This record gives sequence, structure tokens and C-alpha cells, in this order.
Amino acid sequence: MTPTMDRRLRLHGATLLSMYRTMLLSRRLDDKEIQLKRQNRVFFQISGAGHEAVLVAAGMVLKPGHDWFYAYYRDRALMLHLGMTPHEMMLAAVGSQDDPSSGGRQMPSHWSHPRLNVVTMSSPTGTQFLQAVGCAEAGLYLGSGRVPGAPPPAFAGDEVVYCSAGEGTTSEGEFWESLNTASNGRLPLVYLIEDNGYAISVPVEVQTAGGSISKLVSAFPDLLVREVDGCDPLASLSVLTEAAAWCRSRQGPALVHAHVIRPYSHSLSDNEALYRAASEREADAKRDPLLLFSRRLLEEGVASPGQLAALREEVDREVAAAVDKALAAPPPPPHSATLHVYSPAFDPTSGGLAREPVPQGDPKTMVDLLNACLHDEMARDPRIVVFGQDVADCSREASLDEVKGKGGGFKGTHNLQRRHGSHRVYNTPLAEANIVDRAIGMATRGLKPVVEIQFFDYIWPATMQIRNELALIRWRSNGSFKCPAVIRVTYGGYLQGGAVYHSQCGEVVFTHVPGLRVVIPSNAQDANGLLRTAIRCDDPVLFLEHKHLYRQTHNKGVYPGPDYTIPFGKAKVAREGRDVTLVTFGALVHRSLVAAKQLALEGVEAEVLDLRTLSPYDWHAVSASVRKTGRVVVAHEDSLSWGYGAEIAARVAGELFEHLDAPVRRVGALDTFVGYHPSLEDAILPQVETIAAALRETARY
Repeated sequence: MTPTMDRRLRLHGATLLSMYRTMLLSRRLDDKEIQLKRQNRVFFQISGAGHEAVLVAAGMVLKPGHDWFYAYYRDRALMLHLGMTPHEMMLAAVGSQDDPSSGGRQMPSHWSHPRLNVVTMSSPTGTQFLQAVGCAEAGLYLGSGRVPGAPPPAFAGDEVVYCSAGEGTTSEGEFWESLNTASNGRLPLVYLIEDNGYAISVPVEVQTAGGSISKLVSAFPDLLVREVDGCDPLASLSVLTEAAAWCRSRQGPALVHAHVIRPYSHSLSDNEALYRAASEREADAKRDPLLLFSRRLLEEGVASPGQLAALREEVDREVAAAVDKALAAPPPPPHSATLHVYSPAFDPTSGGLAREPVPQGDPKTMVDLLNACLHDEMARDPRIVVFGQDVADCSREASLDEVKGKGGGFKGTHNLQRRHGSHRVYNTPLAEANIVDRAIGMATRGLKPVVEIQFFDYIWPATMQIRNELALIRWRSNGSFKCPAVIRVTYGGYLQGGAVYHSQCGEVVFTHVPGLRVVIPSNAQDANGLLRTAIRCDDPVLFLEHKHLYRQTHNKGVYPGPDYTIPFGKAKVAREGRDVTLVTFGALVHRSLVAAKQLALEGVEAEVLDLRTLSPYDWHAVSASVRKTGRVVVAHEDSLSWGYGAEIAARVAGELFEHLDAPVRRVGALDTFVGYHPSLEDAILPQVETIAAALRETARY
């Protein structure tokens, strides 16, 4: 036995056996799930086979409940080492209500464990990278002492954030965006890229230019890059120890590129024999970490064949017991399906939020009162951080005294940076997914991000994060995690020159997402009160700010005081009427009032209902008004077909049919795009005359 081996045994004798046991336990759990799937006793299986060695090493270096984890579906061995039990994993496999990851709501191997600081994961690949960045940023902010009384474990002094993925996932744009931000901020983020050579059926040389992700990322500043044989647990332990130390000492992020194998198909929905040659699979089998490590333990005298056989029997008994117990566990009750869609702790529709304004000063524009609300709330709550494109007054602080300051494309965040500091108000890269996903990571750590997407027209790169992450985190984690971020975004047309890419609406894309609140004020005072409710809300909120309304004189309002809130789901009767109801929101509220005034000259009194929030919306107010008038027109700015008005119209027709004296009518834009020239825009978007004609025809029916 060589001196090197002797030192290793003295340092790691018992530890080596423990490592092997965890690796074996991980593989046996995979094998048992595969068996159960073939028996139709579980419903899905995706394994971590071949990845066990590097994951056990990661578990030895990182600290559960201290560090934070964005694990991916092959990280079973890591989860075992952190403290998740085989029984808990089997509860996920059978989809029991007792499954700690999701309560039977997600596929197995979608890890989540609040006690261990393992943040709920989802199936879309790559969404975890930027969330991990936001988590790391939140840790540094909480560690700065700027949030008095932050509950433990708000921040651990030398914490790092772990984020893993397969090499195929590095093709996603979020990976590159995250590296840019992590390197720029020298964030304590450990990337583990588990490269098994295949993204389902696509080999690495097709996925990655040059076939090596570590070579491609080597130029990022302050990023420690290391490559390792991920089938060797000791080599992996050495490299991951270095990576974690680099991050804990705040030198920057680290990326470990681990070469592993995938001895099984991608999942049981895949058959690798269809695209992998037998010789290639045989070569992988020779690198199996369980085979190699057990051989090493024998060769180095750490264990005898009998000891390893006894250990295997012990592991098999543990797995069998976990399976028997999990198969007897209760499934989720059907009534639980709607639990945790929204917060049980804060009801934004509560009548208690209907505060009376305390007017101060002269009337101000919508953008002024939005800005005032942000100032108020940032002064009230140190957890609030504001970021996005152009939101800061000036990123170069040395220049702040020399410049007026930008403060947003429309001045909504003007002077926030000056008053509340650059650590709370700052610019981001021009990358919408970056903005939203970082907000998600921060919100899961207890901060309150209020972020800005400069134009609704450019929100689409962030739609994956909004639909599959932001709105779903509470539900998919069975209430273990939440994400109460606010996304402010300018919206809509009527700009005389806004054209296709500065006039979009599209609210219906987001009102169709359970778990997401959608708000759209039509006047300055409502904007102030609704934004304050949004910031205090415990759910994610998409706050739509119609840029045409920012500086109109007709919708000015007096500052209502720092505690003025308006409940969600409470419409406002903007005009009383008896003959026909007009349900609308946003920029069409004023146009509807003008149209109603015209109709009054003809003897038709229209009631104008401003919804103010689109999800939830005030069905009670709609119903009461329609029962009174017997006629209804629903008007929205977006294209008519499949627009928001279809939901209101369908529900009125379905639930209030016996109260109707005329068919339900809808008003919307043409089914085309907003043109640049005013003549095109006027023809495409609903005008006062369009609304008046619909009211007139409905009233005369």
C-alpha cells in the first residue's frame, strides 16, 4: 500500500464506506422505482444513475440548512447525503399527500425540502440558474444587516448557493445570463454541470460548440472553472472542496464540469438503445462509479467482500421498508387540488384594505403617484428591492451629483436610488428573464422584489419564468415556498407612433395563469392604492401601467397618504346608469365615460364599471350592474378574438341569461397589430365612436 493511499485511509476510512453506502442507496432507489413503474405502482421515473459519485462529494462539501440548493432531477445522491430519507423519496414516487417535495403534485425527483434549504424545482430546464443568482444576491443583502429582525436562517455568514444541471441545459439562455450576473457580482454560487454526454438523445457535440462547456465559460471573470471525472468520488471531493472554498471566501462563483455516465435511458419514457450504439453503452458501463468505487474499497483494504455484501443487504432492507411504508401512505385528497394556489395568510380582496384616502397636496399624474407609493413602501419595508432596465437614477454613483437622474423610462422610479441607496435600487442587464428569475430567487428568501419590465411588448422572454415558476412555486411546493414579487410593466397603445412593439396588451395571457394576480389601474389615485396593495400582497402580482395614462390630466389624483390601499377584485362604478352596463378597464375607462356622456344626450344612461383588477375580477359588481340594466357591453383594448372580454361575456351569458334583454356585446381592437401611423392606430384600436356605437346598438335592441 502506497503512502498516499495510507494517508487517504487514515483520513477517510469510515467516510469512504459512508460515501459508498449513499451511492449504493441512491442506485437501489432508482432500481426500485423502475421496478414499481413497470408494475404500475408509481407513475413516472427518472434516475440519477451514473451521477452518484460527484453528488455524494457535493453533499460532503455543502451544508444542509446553511447553504442553499437548486438541485436538478438527477441529484438523488446529493439529497440523500443532505438528509432526505428513502421513505421521503418513495412518498414522492407514489405521489402521496405526505410527499415533502410537493404533496403528490409533481413528478418524483423534483426535489424540495425547506428544512434543508432545498428550493422547489420544476421540469423546465434552465429556469433554476437565475433563481439561484437571485437567491445568492438575497443572501448577501440579508447578510448586510439592512433587514432588521430578519428571521433565521435568513443568512449564514459563509453560505453558498448550489445550482446543478446537465450539460444539455447549458444550451438555455438563462445559463449564460446567470453566469454574466454571477461573475459581475462575484456571487457565492457553485455551479455543478453533470455532463453525461446526452441531453435525452442529443449528444454533447451537437449541444455544445466544441463539446466542452467548461472551455466555453473559461473567460468569465472571477469564475473558477474546474473539470473532473465525476465517476471518481475522491477526485470530485477535491475539486468541489476547492470550488466551495472559493465561493465561501467571496472570490466569485465557481463552475465544476463533472464527466459522468448515464447507464439508464433518460427516463422510462425514453429508450436509449434507439440512438446509442451498444459499444458506447458498454464503455460507459465500465466507468460505473459503483463498480469502480467498490473495487477501490476492496483494493485499498477499506472493506472486505463480506462487509460490502452485508452493506448491500442492509441497503436493500432499508429500501424495501421505505417502499412498503410509502405504498401504504395516503394519496392527496381531491379537495386539496385548489390549496396553495394563492396565499392563505393575506387576502388582497379583504374589505379591510379599503382605506379612506388622506388627501395631501395638489392633484398629480399617475406616474407621480406611482413613484410616491414606491417611496412610501421602500421607507416602510427594508425588504423591498427595486431593479430592472433603466430604473436607477445613475448606475455610476460617482456621477449622481452631476446628473438629474433617469429613474425609469417614464420616471416611475425617479429618485428612488438617491433616497434609498444603490443596494436597493439598481439597473440590470437588458434581459427580461434575468430580471424576473432573479426576483423569484430573492422572493423565496424573504425579500420583496418590485421589478420593472420597461415595455409589455418585451415581457415575452420572461413568460417562461412567470408562467412556470413565479406563479407556480407555492402550489407545486404544497405551500412550503412562496414568491410574492411584483412585476411592474408599461402596457398598451394610443401613443400616436408607438407602433407594433410599443403598443401591445396581451393581459389575457397572464390572467389565464392561476396563482398570479393581475392589476390595471385607470387613474392616479387608484394606481397609488393598488400598487401599495400589490407590494403588501403575499402573492405574485403583475402590475400593468398604461403608459398613455401616465401623464393625462383627466385622471390626475391627490396623494392619498402612505397607508392608502385598495382591495383587489373590487371594481369601481365610474358612472351610474340604468340602461346598459359597460365593463372595461385601463385606457378605455376614460373613452367609455366620454362615450357614455354622448349617449346621455340621446337619452341612454350607461353605467361604466372600471374593473381595476383583472385577476381576481369583481364578478359581484358585474352581476349587480347587469341585473339592474339588463344589457351589457364588455370593452377592452386588445384584439377582440379570444380577448379578456370573452370571459366576462361568457359568464354573463351563462349565469345571468334570465336577466338579459339584449345579447352580450364585445368591443376590442381589430385582429391585427398596432400600426405606426396615427391613421392605422386609430382604425385598429377602439375609439370613443366604437364604444358609443356598441352602447347605442345594445340599448336599442
